Amino acid sequence: MKRVITFGEIMLRLSPPGFQRFAQARSFDVVYGGAESNAAVSLANYGLDAAFVTLAPDNPIGDSAVDALRAFGVDTRYMLRKGGRLGIYFYEKGVSMRPSKVIYDRKDSAIANIAPGDIDWDEVFDGAAWFHFTGITPALSQSAAAETLRAVKAAKARGVTVSCDLNYRKNLWSRQEAGRVMGEIVPMVDVLIANEEDAADVFGISAAQTDIAAGKLSVEGYRSVASQLTQRFGCKLVAITLRESLSASDNNWSGMLYDGKTGEMVVSKKYAIRLVDRLGGGDSFGSGLIYALLSGDSFQDAVDFAAAASALKQTIEGDVNRVTVAEVRSLMGGNASGRVQR
Repeated sequence: MKRVITFGEIMLRLSPPGFQRFAQARSFDVVYGGAESNAAVSLANYGLDAAFVTLAPDNPIGDSAVDALRAFGVDTRYMLRKGGRLGIYFYEKGVSMRPSKVIYDRKDSAIANIAPGDIDWDEVFDGAAWFHFTGITPALSQSAAAETLRAVKAAKARGVTVSCDLNYRKNLWSRQEAGRVMGEIVPMVDVLIANEEDAADVFGISAAQTDIAAGKLSVEGYRSVASQLTQRFGCKLVAITLRESLSASDNNWSGMLYDGKTGEMVVSKKYAIRLVDRLGGGDSFGSGLIYALLSGDSFQDAVDFAAAASALKQTIEGDVNRVTVAEVRSLMGGNASGRVQR
C-alpha cells in the first residue's frame, strides 16, 4: 500500500444551516476540514495509507479534529498536540447570483506557532512515496513557511515525490509575499497543481483569452501558463483545474495536465455541476490526481479521475470527499444521469 503524507492546518468549520446568511443564523453546522486534511481523507477513502501532519491544541476541540480524521482511516499519529488554538472559519453558502463568503478566525492557531524540531521529518517520511502540501500552509506564518521548506527538503532528500497545490489566499498574505516564498519552494515540487487564478496571483502568469469573472476560460491559454511554470521552476507535471462559474449554484468543471518534459497536454471531460458544496473541490482534484498517478494510470486517465472525483465532491456537504474509487470510475465511464441506484 502506497504511503502519502500531507501537511497543513485542520480547522473547525461553522456554517449557517442551508442557505441562511450569517445574520440569520441562530445555530451553526460543524465539520472539520482543511486543504491538506481533506486530501488525506480522500486518499484514505481510496485505500492508500494516508497520514496527516499538523499541530493541534491539546483540548477537547483538538480531540474532535483528530477523531474526525481517524474516523476515515487517516493516520493521525503526527497530529501533534501543542498549545495555541484550533483555527476556525465561517462559511456562508451562496446561491444563484449571491456568492458564498468565507471568514477566517485562525490567527495564532497551533500550527501557525510551529517551531523547528516540532516535527521529525525523517521519521514522518520513512516509507513514504508521496508528500503533498498547499500554499495555504506557508501563508499561515513565517515559522509555518520555514517548516514547509524544511519538509520539502526532507522529502526530496529521501526521494519522495512532492506535490503542491498553490491555493493562493488573499486574506492570508499578499501576492508579493506569496510569490517570494513559493518561488523558493516550487523549484523542488514535482507535481504543481493550481486553479484558474493561482498562477496569475502568485507568479504573474496569466492565461490569454480568459475572463474568469465571466466564466470564460481558454484551454490553450492555460497550456501557455503550464509551459511557463515548468520552464521557470522545472516541475515535471502541472495540473490546472478549470472552473467556469455560471453562478454560485451552477459551474462547469474540468481539468488539464501538462507534461513538462514532452509538452503534451491532456484535458478531462467537462462536468456541469449543480453545486451542493464547492469547498474542497480543488483538494479532491489534487488527491484524485495523486491516487491515479500512484496507481500507474496514464496522464489522460489520471486527469479524468481527478476531474470526476472533484465533480462528485462538489455534490456533497462538508469539506471532505465521501466517495469511493468505484463511484469515481463509474462517472468517468459516463454514468452521469443521477438515476437512483437500487
